[in-house]
Amino acid sequence: MLKALKEKFLRELEPSEKLFFLKKTRECITDRGYQAGEDLFYYCYFLTLKERFRNINPSGGEGYTRFLLVEGTRDIDDAVKLYEKRLEKNKRSKPDPTGCRYLEYFSE
Repeated sequence: MLKALKEKFLRELEPSEKLFFLKKTRECITDRGYQAGEDLFYYCYFLTLKERFRNINPSGGEGYTRFLLVEGTRDIDDAVKLYEKRLEKNKRSKPDPTGCRYLEYFSE
């Protein structure tokens, strides 16, 4: 499963988004005590997509484009909340010891 997540990471994110993703992942593991795994991947992935949408500026304020951005952002926000709730359930008081290897795996 981890291999499929890494392929998604490599295929779908731009270099600056990969850095954003890794930064958020590190923060979640070290500061928030979230466990490394699939839920953390998708939480950070959707945070990265949210950042991507935030940086999109619809030219000319076209209605359809704005609608897609609003609806897409709403869907992404819902996904972020879902994964955050799941991560909070398994939160640790100390950072996950496998977190460093998890970060290294995506950094290679």
